Amino acid sequence: MSADDVTRLPAEARARVLIDAQLAAAGWAVQDGKDLNLFAGPGIAVREAVMAKGHGRADYLLYVDKRVVGVIEAKPVGTTLSGVEWQSAMYAEGLPETHRKRAALKDGRLPFVFEASGSETHFTNGYDPNPRSRKIFAFPRPETLARIVRDAADDPVAPTWRGKIQTMPPLATDLLRPAQIDAITNVETSLRQQHFDRSLVQMATGAGKTYTAVTLAYRLLKYAGFKRILFLVDRNNLADQTAGEFDNYTTPDDGRRFTEIYSVQKLKAAGMLDSSDVVISTIQRVYSVLRGNEAPEGDDQGIDDWVPDGPVDVQYNPAMPPEAFDLVIVDEAHRSIYGVWRGVLEYFDAHIMGLTATPGKQTFAFFRQNLVSQYTYTESVADGVNVDFDIFRIKTEVTEHGATIDAGTYVPKVDRRTRDQRIEALDEELEYTKGQLDRAVMNPNQIRTVLETYRNKLPEIFPGRSSVPKTLIFCKDDNHAEEVVTQVREVFGKGNDFAAKITYQAKDPKGHLKAFRTSPTLRVAVTVDMIATGTDVKPLECVFFMRDVRSAQYYEQMKGRGARTIASADFRAVTPGEDATEKTRFVIIDAVGVTEHDFVEPPLNREKSISLDQLLKKAANLTITEAETATLASRLAALEIQLKPAERAELDGVAGQPLKAIIRGLVDAVDPDVQHSAWELAPAGTSIDTVIDELVESAVQPLAENPELRSRIMELRRQHDLVIDEINPDKLIEAYGVGDPNRAREVVESWAAYLDEHRDEISAIEVMMAAKTDAARRQGVTFDQLNELAERIARPPYRWTPDIIWSAYQQLEVEHVRPNPKAQVTDLVSLLRFTLHEDNELVPYAQRVQERYAGWLAQQAQAGTEFTPEQRWWLDNIANVIASSAGIDADDLDEAPFTERGGVDGALRDLGDSAGDLLETLNQELTA
Repeated sequence: MSADDVTRLPAEARARVLIDAQLAAAGWAVQDGKDLNLFAGPGIAVREAVMAKGHGRADYLLYVDKRVVGVIEAKPVGTTLSGVEWQSAMYAEGLPETHRKRAALKDGRLPFVFEASGSETHFTNGYDPNPRSRKIFAFPRPETLARIVRDAADDPVAPTWRGKIQTMPPLATDLLRPAQIDAITNVETSLRQQHFDRSLVQMATGAGKTYTAVTLAYRLLKYAGFKRILFLVDRNNLADQTAGEFDNYTTPDDGRRFTEIYSVQKLKAAGMLDSSDVVISTIQRVYSVLRGNEAPEGDDQGIDDWVPDGPVDVQYNPAMPPEAFDLVIVDEAHRSIYGVWRGVLEYFDAHIMGLTATPGKQTFAFFRQNLVSQYTYTESVADGVNVDFDIFRIKTEVTEHGATIDAGTYVPKVDRRTRDQRIEALDEELEYTKGQLDRAVMNPNQIRTVLETYRNKLPEIFPGRSSVPKTLIFCKDDNHAEEVVTQVREVFGKGNDFAAKITYQAKDPKGHLKAFRTSPTLRVAVTVDMIATGTDVKPLECVFFMRDVRSAQYYEQMKGRGARTIASADFRAVTPGEDATEKTRFVIIDAVGVTEHDFVEPPLNREKSISLDQLLKKAANLTITEAETATLASRLAALEIQLKPAERAELDGVAGQPLKAIIRGLVDAVDPDVQHSAWELAPAGTSIDTVIDELVESAVQPLAENPELRSRIMELRRQHDLVIDEINPDKLIEAYGVGDPNRAREVVESWAAYLDEHRDEISAIEVMMAAKTDAARRQGVTFDQLNELAERIARPPYRWTPDIIWSAYQQLEVEHVRPNPKAQVTDLVSLLRFTLHEDNELVPYAQRVQERYAGWLAQQAQAGTEFTPEQRWWLDNIANVIASSAGIDADDLDEAPFTERGGVDGALRDLGDSAGDLLETLNQELTA
């Protein structure tokens, strides 16, 4: 029957014809009762099946593997199907007794119930907890229902993922950030509750969205009965990167890699493999496969960059049926995916999870406003996940206003397809606007002016830096990128290895992108869209806009390329020069006005002219403004990145909480959403300004009430900052010899005063002071405590080392000070004891330990205790460790040099049961 003939049929007959065709397309054999043949295929749909008395006739009775499994209630085209669910439920309960022997039943009724009109199909799976109907694109294949029946036999309690998700094991959180834990937990909660079939996660670019998705995918595949997951990426070049994330993921329970357990496949020309557990693709390629076409192996702009003029029309494809996936993850997809591509997403009978940094209204609408987790860019800066940014604006006459070329002027013209150039005279005057620049007209002088300005202003943008920061330039099209990369090399006077074009048209773009990540030589990448989203280049410090962007979502994606944090060692490995040690921020170079759009959020660092010291003082006297609070958060976040673990622990201890928590509080205080929520809860009549003032005061309170914390922050800031003053000249005040006693006296007096001033806050001083006043409280100073003291005195303004203090004492009291050509950290014990008048002679700590050890051995000999050569080896080396580390514990016996003789087991073997007592005795005798 032709399509025209079908449309002329009555509505009910037309529905039956359409349903028959849909069943056949899904692999069902449609039969009349009189022609019943259960051997005709895996799935049989029998029309007008007689049910038990009082239950009438089912429009279709479904058999799978010769067993009755479900019913279909057919209604005329246009019928609202939720209103006829009572009929299909009646048929599901009314199976004749003669059929029940060969039926798959759940609680005495058929488990699979459908309502269909030919234009719409609803499905209820009786094996789900709290079964409810849902709209599906097409009937599931018989094999799909057969698998569910088999699963129900194996697990009658929770045969489907909707049941299994209810009893998931706890999430292993060791390797996850708080925002990732929140996202995974809330998506799983959304899956359990089944209030929606979609969930949206908003997570700042660089915060680990893909790792979050991989962790969730692993849990759902392993514990929740999910069979296959579709992972949609925004661009085809990101498929390899995403596949790499799956391959590198180490499972938290048994330590194997994800790909050792599950099959991860990029959608290829052959389509989807039956063995695949995770399929990675762009939505364009999925659409191509659904239409029966191939997905090419490599990049293909005809497919990968294609955006249709209107919503796509999706047709059923048995090679990729709607039930092919249980979860569809949409990662960093542009907003058109929820408009023109919506049909592809809704084709699948799957839960849809969206991952994005910048959801728009269309995104929220598609996900039914079900935002399960939110993590903003400023929150990620506060947590040290991302770095803050600054904006540097470049304006030129042509960029802002365009220009005019007189008629008759000879100008070069380039054929866009062949790039052949010819010289022609203009027939008429050409006036072009800023919007036409680099599209209809290219002005090499404008490009050169912008690039020269960037080059000349680099000392201002990155003070003290000797190398060009890794820079990503966004251009309008490939021709524009070609001109820009040529001029970058000319302006900086560098070769091909300094700057490269990375576009789909460029040769080996993936190789160039890898080099941009890892090569110290390649400093500038010029692109159009290829690196705009998802691509990770952690050392990147400049995001350079030479094209305007009018989409807030796309701008945030492009901006986010520079947001990533990077370990100091990794950053130095790809950044030439000793002056580049850490990445604490990135800079947006705006040559087109992109940052002047209303949707652009300002950086945290808003008051660049005010110092950290001034900000802390304003926090202390509670005069700090909202903008200054944001700036303080930015400065502290940058400092937190630079801190060593010991310094970070020190500040956290002084603060009584993690410094990150204080920074997060500052960020929340200037967050408009937080401010608005607080205002809504405030008493009636309270102004928003009053609410903001209260939030700011509460946020700065940990700094305002803790002078020691403010002081310690400034100590560390000065230690990590080297300011180069090329402005102020210098003149000689005095000159003196190396052995000047006045200078030595100043050091000694300042050292004694420092001990007294910091006696209650530095552990090593506190321990020694307590021992001086109360012998009963005497205890050894640990190496960590000595190291803390050494780091504190090495900071400005003192910059002391044990050598400097030792040398000062030696100049003033040579008769009481033994030479110490290379004082060590442990010599601080001797310096503390001598300064506190515990010892009358300043003796290097190692010498004092060895003298006490020799005395102890003599006492043992007098008492008749003899040690074998093997035992002396252990005792001698224990004494050496105490001399260099101010103590020893049992764990140290499993380190060098003891491991060469068996570690702790060897000590027990050679020293016997007294090993522990000897260790404790030597600790007490040699460090006393």
